[in-house]
Amino acid sequence: MCGICGIVDFGRDEPVTASALTTMARTLSHRGPDEEGFYRSKHAALATRRLRVIDPAGGRQPLANEDGTVWVAFNGEIYNFKELRRTLEQRGHTFRTRSDTEVILHAYEERAEGCLDLLQGMFAFALWDSRRQRLLIARDRLGIKPLHYWISGDRIAFASEIKALLQLPEVSTCVDECALDLYLTYGYVPSPHTIFQAIHKLPPAHYLIAERGRVRVQPYWDFTPADTSARSEREYRQELLERMRNSVRAHLVSDVPLGAFLSGGLDSSTIVALMSAEMTEPVKTFSIGFQENEYNELPYARAVAERFATDHHELMVEPQAIGSLPTLLTHFDEPFGDSSAIPTYLVSIIARKSVTVVLTGDGGDELFGGYEWQRRYLMTRRLEALPLSFRRQLSTLASALPSPGFYRAQQDKLRNFLVDAASPPEEGYLRRLTLLDIDSRRSLYSPDLLSRLDGWDSRRALQKWVRRLPMTDFRNRMLYADTHFYCPEDCLTKVDRMSMAWSLEARVPFLDHTLVEFVAGIPPNLKLRGLTSKYLLREAVKDILPSSLLQRGKRGFSIPLAAWLRGPLHDTLCDALLGERLRQRGWLRPDVLERMIRQHTGGERDHAHRLWALLALELWAQEYLDRARVPEEVLR
Repeated sequence: MCGICGIVDFGRDEPVTASALTTMARTLSHRGPDEEGFYRSKHAALATRRLRVIDPAGGRQPLANEDGTVWVAFNGEIYNFKELRRTLEQRGHTFRTRSDTEVILHAYEERAEGCLDLLQGMFAFALWDSRRQRLLIARDRLGIKPLHYWISGDRIAFASEIKALLQLPEVSTCVDECALDLYLTYGYVPSPHTIFQAIHKLPPAHYLIAERGRVRVQPYWDFTPADTSARSEREYRQELLERMRNSVRAHLVSDVPLGAFLSGGLDSSTIVALMSAEMTEPVKTFSIGFQENEYNELPYARAVAERFATDHHELMVEPQAIGSLPTLLTHFDEPFGDSSAIPTYLVSIIARKSVTVVLTGDGGDELFGGYEWQRRYLMTRRLEALPLSFRRQLSTLASALPSPGFYRAQQDKLRNFLVDAASPPEEGYLRRLTLLDIDSRRSLYSPDLLSRLDGWDSRRALQKWVRRLPMTDFRNRMLYADTHFYCPEDCLTKVDRMSMAWSLEARVPFLDHTLVEFVAGIPPNLKLRGLTSKYLLREAVKDILPSSLLQRGKRGFSIPLAAWLRGPLHDTLCDALLGERLRQRGWLRPDVLERMIRQHTGGERDHAHRLWALLALELWAQEYLDRARVPEEVLR
């Protein structure tokens, strides 16, 4: 695992300056604290910050092929590198290391960018071919590892994190107001956008090739869900379990200690169970909990840890943990509104004290249908027998009923459910993944910002994924969109930044692309059966997990956010959202913010997630717009 960065300049014949490269690499030291490496030549320069995981002694980067004409800087893990190496050696290639990085070089020599089809793993890499004067940068199929780039004329720079690009004086920090609207629509900025106009994310399953005078970005992989199949449920169940075992086994390849995040939910417990069957020593597991019983899953995690005799580590989170909030948020380099970043950050701290690598259960919800909005679709479809006019009347009635305090939240849930029942499925799905709807954003935005956003529609970013499979079962359309949009842009971004903040490598066995392709071919009625989420996964692991766990409903990896914003975070919230600096930015209306805080504090409305996202936006702006470049503490 590494942080990578580099610059290619086709418009100059002398090497890129060493100081520029060193400064960029320095900002990525948390991603690779063990070692740094540089390559500089005419037109091109690559740099890595390495976290030693595979071949600690011999895997130094950037790495070259036999004659030094092709160089690579690599972040991630290639899980099938041993098989690829054997094949490439049979074709006459000579290897100098035991690292997985080297297979990328020789696979490229064989197939150019077609080498991506051979790689099984999580990766982001940059490859410079000096013979062809050609840069190739690429990102793994599911978007587990990040990669960003900036282009100006004949000059292109790239990096694992935005902060490295911001070290270049010529890179503008001008905010992309369309990206700002995307953020307040979803709570994160989806690719190819970033919050900065000049910087782009390379989307998952894409590569970029830059040659003199030409740059092209292309996709190289996708999957197609199936609505029906002739295979039996038993056949699917047996093959699914075997494929999950194979994926976990592949993800255990490591020359350093590894463990697992354990929340006590179905996905992480499945990973721990399969790890325990493969490892000769107890799995090291890591969990966090809260004093508030509603959010505390430690008893469930302990039950799984006891079942599999793991070496279990726990942390009870107190509200004082939010003191690290500004530093935590700087690791995203742009506003990020998912509050589950806090527990992910904290569990990474305790894990890094014992291991260098952890396996996580991320991806299970997207593959098997574990989210609330997927179940809600099935529930609302049951009301389709009622006349549409009657469903709309119910929705209007639910909105009009007076329900103060606690009951207002329940009324909001009922109203949202009935609105979905009276809407086309796509509308309901888009609402569930929306942080602030269009009316809320229009009331919140200043007149100047509204005028500059005229004609822009942030919902298209998600709609394109929902509509890419128009003829298939809508359950499949949701799963497809979740896998391409919500999973990489929110969940995987969160896990990568929060784990790498502590130099901890996080692996996601559910997102092995061959497993994803297999699960996509399973009909949706075996994933969402009635109101049972992840039906086939539950059936596949029912003999290896406690029955009590299989009967539990899903509980997100969340914190007591609503209470914290009324209590220990209240002053921070008011200082940020009602302060002079926010007013001067000219984006948002202070009177609307004041009303939202007042409603939330008084218990009239639950604005927790919206207020958190707005707080994250302002704290980001203070760090990245009000200060000069990157905050100093991130550079240490």
